[in-house]
Amino acid sequence: MSSALWTRGENCPVACLCPDPHTVDCSGRGLTRLPNEIPLDVRRLLLADNWIPRIPSDFLVLYSDLVYLDLRNNSLSHIEPGTLSTSSRLVFLDLGSNNLTEIPTGTFGESRSLIKLRLGNNPYLSMVSEDAFSGLTSLRELELERNALSTLQVGALSQLPSLRAVRLEGNPWLCNCNFANLFTWLMENSHKLPNGVEGMECSLPMDGRRVSLTQLSKDSFRECQATLTLTDLLIIIFSGISVSVVAIMTSFFLASTVHCFQRWSKGTKGDEEESEE
Repeated sequence: MSSALWTRGENCPVACLCPDPHTVDCSGRGLTRLPNEIPLDVRRLLLADNWIPRIPSDFLVLYSDLVYLDLRNNSLSHIEPGTLSTSSRLVFLDLGSNNLTEIPTGTFGESRSLIKLRLGNNPYLSMVSEDAFSGLTSLRELELERNALSTLQVGALSQLPSLRAVRLEGNPWLCNCNFANLFTWLMENSHKLPNGVEGMECSLPMDGRRVSLTQLSKDSFRECQATLTLTDLLIIIFSGISVSVVAIMTSFFLASTVHCFQRWSKGTKGDEEESEE
């Protein structure tokens, strides 16, 4: 009887369940916003399978004890910068199956306690900033599978010192020079991919044909490896300056020539008029 009373007790939001003193379960309740009167000492908040469009930027300031937040399968289109702060104790965050379009710099606000982050199955997610995960020093698992990513800067992954597993399969990767560095990282860190590179494909830029990454090698991107030396850059800069100087001098010379020709023409015309008189 006491358990039943707690499940729908005074401290539990309307239409939600509270199976223990620190868990609030509002999954699949048709919510269009965060429920009111969530206990301030909540540690596990389950909000999956609703229609929630946004999270207030001060949300985790109010619920500083929250360690587990499940917002899977909602209507989130963006996460306001500062939503996750350095003081946050959040360990698990699931934002999968939403309508996110990009993950810009500062989205997660250096939440150093975060260990698992789910961002998969966001069909419109096409851009992840290189510094999107900056400060997530404890992050071990990152899920970015089945999004709309055609490219991803290596820095977004290489700056995660605790990363143990990353899921990237099911994205429309494009096998161009922008993908070359990521391909090298994947080959060197294939042990961090749950299914290896076998489950990943990319589209060839020439004909759009999709190929497995297992069919590619570093030589596939050798045309992208040409880098300019300092000498090359100095030659290019000097050549550009030289061309500009020559162009200016040529323009000046032509202008002077035209001016002289005009003065000569006027002088000749004057002499002819005097002769006729």
